[in-house]
Amino acid sequence: MRFLVFAILVAFPLLDLYASVYLARWSGVPLWAWLMASTLAGFTLLRAERSAFRARTVAVLRGDEPLFRGLVDSGRKVLAGLLLIMPGVISDALAVVLLLLPINTNEGYVRSMPGNRVIEGRSRRIG
Repeated sequence: MRFLVFAILVAFPLLDLYASVYLARWSGVPLWAWLMASTLAGFTLLRAERSAFRARTVAVLRGDEPLFRGLVDSGRKVLAGLLLIMPGVISDALAVVLLLLPINTNEGYVRSMPGNRVIEGRSRRIG
């Protein structure tokens, strides 16, 4: 079993690079341009997700957003960013598919107060 996992870990990057070279020859786009563009996209995605993760964490602490939804969404984007940084078109395609999956979108989440009550009154600061 260990050898099967090792063979997969060694074969995937080699197959990915072979597919990249084949696609570069077929399309006429230089291989270095493809690899640099995907690496730049991966780093950009990771940088943007770092800021978004901080905002989500603050929203979770305030109670505006559920914890699990933010973690899964951030994990999905970080994994896609790492796949984009890996050289190869197969890993890039997997990253794009991962980003396009509608997993844990924040749309449709409405926070409601129990009973939808409004509390009115006056306040003053003491001290």
